Amino acid sequence: MTFDVKRRLVLGLAGLVAATLGLIITLAPLAFYSSYGIDISPQPNLMSELRAPAANLAALGLIILSGALHQKMAQTSAWLGATVFFAFAAGRVVSIMLDGRPSDSILSALGIEMVLGLMCLWAASKGRLTKVGMHLMSRANSGLETQ
Repeated sequence: MTFDVKRRLVLGLAGLVAATLGLIITLAPLAFYSSYGIDISPQPNLMSELRAPAANLAALGLIILSGALHQKMAQTSAWLGATVFFAFAAGRVVSIMLDGRPSDSILSALGIEMVLGLMCLWAASKGRLTKVGMHLMSRANSGLETQ
């Protein structure tokens, strides 16, 4: 599989995840959050505060997805995807430090966000991260052979 195909798959997956989650939360925040065991009351102010960033996430997801469909957007979309998913992960880490350990489902979301962020970072690096990693492993292995 060529790099471009892998890159397109990464951006397609990341974009679909962000757009889908953003759309679901925008349209049905109560159902979404209750699936995580979070009970929220449908106050208009709270609903607005939940729906607005969710709509933003959906829009960002569509931009990330566009990188899978249009080569000219791929680099920008990959950096955007890395930023979006690492920002979510960073927010969760801050919350863990300040608020304590969340549920396993929230920790799973953190793991998924980290993986998607790393995948987008790889796509943004145009595969250079893989080459650097392979070079470092090769050097480490040659160092072990000489000992």
